[in-house]
Amino acid sequence: MPFDFDHAPERRNTNSIKWTFYPRDVLPLWVADMDFPAPPAILDALRSAVEHGVFGYELANETLRESVAARMQKLYGWEIAPESVVAIPGLVSGFYAAAAALTRPGDGYLIQPPVYMPFNDLQKHLGILRQEAGLVLQTRGSRIHYELDWDTFKTAFNSGGSRTRMFLLCNPHNPTGQVYSRDELARMAEACLKNDTIIVSDEIHSELLLHPERSRPFLAAQSKDEAHGHTPIASISPEIAARSITLVAPSKTFNIAGLFCGFAILPDLELRTQYQQQLERMTLHVNSLGQTAALAAFSGACDDWLAELNAYLSANRDFAVGYIENELPGIHTTVPQATYLLWLDCNELVENEKISASPFNFFLKEAKVALNDGLPFGSGGENFVRLNFGCPRSTLEEALERMKKALS
Repeated sequence: MPFDFDHAPERRNTNSIKWTFYPRDVLPLWVADMDFPAPPAILDALRSAVEHGVFGYELANETLRESVAARMQKLYGWEIAPESVVAIPGLVSGFYAAAAALTRPGDGYLIQPPVYMPFNDLQKHLGILRQEAGLVLQTRGSRIHYELDWDTFKTAFNSGGSRTRMFLLCNPHNPTGQVYSRDELARMAEACLKNDTIIVSDEIHSELLLHPERSRPFLAAQSKDEAHGHTPIASISPEIAARSITLVAPSKTFNIAGLFCGFAILPDLELRTQYQQQLERMTLHVNSLGQTAALAAFSGACDDWLAELNAYLSANRDFAVGYIENELPGIHTTVPQATYLLWLDCNELVENEKISASPFNFFLKEAKVALNDGLPFGSGGENFVRLNFGCPRSTLEEALERMKKALS
């Protein structure tokens, strides 16, 4: 069945943060939700729940946990017991709960910037030390790519005089769109095991895997990784699984982020008990309609929709990368392997004084296009912006044309 991603409902008259935060003449390509309706199977399940008419308290039941376990087996061949699955309101809540359970003020946690904004804020809110193993930017022509610096990664553990209690991994990576290979993940996990550090892995974009680029890959290694697909880091070995908290959700994949339902997978009983106790202390409860939607999402009934979505997003990515290369000189872009996010390097525009303000402010004011400012993504985010291409092609094209006009 073909699904129509070229047309999307009008969102300006809803309570959408993405579409109402800025004035009506601003085209929003910032907040990481898509403009497409959720799959029909999810909408049908929600309609049935609404028609029942009673919205009482609910807990995640065995059927829901079994659906998560079955999804992990189907996609990755990863065998987990349903009791390993713990429902959470979302992944940000999930890794905050993990940090609160695993660390105390003065402890350290390790991240790989530039990275998803809330990763950087744990230090501020929990009084723990942010330790960084920054990704290394590589540029070739108008394209950029990030690589791991293994020496930096190893020496970042226990740096700053603080014991590294938690490694917060983002895979697929936000904002770069990289999908780490099994070998890369194994090396990361080996360092964590050596340092007695728990791995907390945000894998929310793991089903948004894009097709290999139709023209030419940035690097030969990229093509190899794309063919490999996503590997949950905890699936590599029982030893790694026992020291891991894997966070997954249907929210990004099926565009139901506002329903606030995700899952933490903790195969180790002691670690799971510790984590569940922290969730109880934080009184984190999961939306009942979110559970309904998640069950439909992971049932397999939405997989045809997802296959067409990933094909559409892949074409959007290719269109945007090509447009930037040909029409927006001075901007360098990632070619993401997953997600619906482009990470745009505007440093050349700033250095050559083509723009006088920050790229975020320039495009907001002069192009009337709202992107995400790179600064909150941490070290290496200055003069970058993040662009969300999870929208109809016409919306993406209009935004890029506005950006071109502003620069010319």
